[in-house]
Amino acid sequence: MKKRSLGKSGLEVSELGYGCMGMSFGYGPTTLSRAEQIAVIRGAHDRGVTFFDTAEAYGPYVNEDLVGEAIAPFRKSIVLATKFGFDIQDNQIVALNSRPEQIRKVAENSLKRLHTDVIDLFYQHRVDPTVPIEDVAGVVRDLIRQGKVKHFGLSEASAATLRRAHAVQPVSALQTEYSLWTRDPETNGILQAAEELGIGFVPWSPLGQGYLTGKVSESSAFDATDLRRTFPRFAPEGLKANRAFLALVTKVADRKRATLAQIALAWLLAKKPWIVPIPGTRNISRLEENLGAAELELTAADMRELDEALAKAPVQQPRLSEVHMSFIDR
Repeated sequence: MKKRSLGKSGLEVSELGYGCMGMSFGYGPTTLSRAEQIAVIRGAHDRGVTFFDTAEAYGPYVNEDLVGEAIAPFRKSIVLATKFGFDIQDNQIVALNSRPEQIRKVAENSLKRLHTDVIDLFYQHRVDPTVPIEDVAGVVRDLIRQGKVKHFGLSEASAATLRRAHAVQPVSALQTEYSLWTRDPETNGILQAAEELGIGFVPWSPLGQGYLTGKVSESSAFDATDLRRTFPRFAPEGLKANRAFLALVTKVADRKRATLAQIALAWLLAKKPWIVPIPGTRNISRLEENLGAAELELTAADMRELDEALAKAPVQQPRLSEVHMSFIDR
């Protein structure tokens, strides 16, 4: 697989990464055994993926432990990203917490769970409005100087916050939801700021929490632990309303003899050379399908048609629940 540089940070990764969250958090319980989960993660590496994303909040904690075991045979040849920023009590996320002592504590615990001596990319998972971003950047700067962290990242930060953090400690990557049906980074100044500052961009949920695969319908049932139960776009009326948009994307997929997922990922790859999506999956065949997007070339006409699809059939409903949106820095 080809490599991409995350901005001007010198951090080189495979052009498609692997988001590990879904193995143990967010999309309901898995039917896979631990050995099968590890096999999928290692299968990504076997197929050229060198960028793996996790967080202490996924589970919480269990995802980092799983990833640490899975990547052990090839730890030195990959870029490993994890995150801090939540207050977790009794295995439940209860609030944001990016106080300096909390960041240091998370770093130490994540290093142990991941069975590693350094975190390649340490993101603030969500911006904590009670802690100046300059203080957060300063703590991560200290961790970098101590050799415990290599690169600093932010997730769902506004352009203004990104600039303030970058002035204290260079930000290597910004992780924000971005996909064919979630275009906020195009209108809120985030992409422009990232390009200006030389910061890589890592879209999470590049497949729209599964919707952009075409495998989700109004009759889909979501487990009680599946976050999509709370997302307006995944209510039956939201799923039905957005079928018109998906139908327009399907026309491009059919013409290119590609799957919807491949079109969605190829669209992101074609946007900017410093964008690296991190799709996740629990299935080897889906993994191979996703990675096939790296071989798909979209023409300027294809890109225009995909962008025009949103104008012809605007996506209905907010991208996240009100509770989740309350954690977004805007």
